[in-house]
Amino acid sequence: MQVAFTVNGRPATVDAPPNTFLVHAIREHLHLTGTHVGCDTAQCGACTVHMNGRAVKSCNILVGQAAGAQITTIEGIAQPDGTMHPMQAAFKECHGLQCGFCTPGMVMSAIDLCTHHPKSSESEIRELLDGNLCRCTGYQNIVKAVQMGGEAMASGTPVKTTATA
Repeated sequence: MQVAFTVNGRPATVDAPPNTFLVHAIREHLHLTGTHVGCDTAQCGACTVHMNGRAVKSCNILVGQAAGAQITTIEGIAQPDGTMHPMQAAFKECHGLQCGFCTPGMVMSAIDLCTHHPKSSESEIRELLDGNLCRCTGYQNIVKAVQMGGEAMASGTPVKTTATA
């Protein structure tokens, strides 16, 4: 089955069996491996991408369901010059990752959260990230990163870094 959609602003066509999940089409057919396969049951959120502007778990969507859709993966959120998306920069600044396995899905979910629920409280962020699992950080730095990234997204200003040269 051939399915055409747009991935990270570029047209893409995947020739895959109809029972192929979007996560596998993205990774195996398009070779965009930033989207991770975690649980394969839509429980962990490692496979989160944006489809038509909303965060979705790509291990729970058949590739045919994405026909004609606009898909954005973690590879598609940075600026063309390589400047990180404010949420990526916030995760880096706040040390919102350890092993990094959950990070792509967590960042994609955080962008969606801050786009659709700006100025969320800490408890709201924790609740809205409930579908993304991290086994390393204890979430405190992730929540800080989401708050910082959301503020930068809302203001259109870069994330302020504390690193010194």
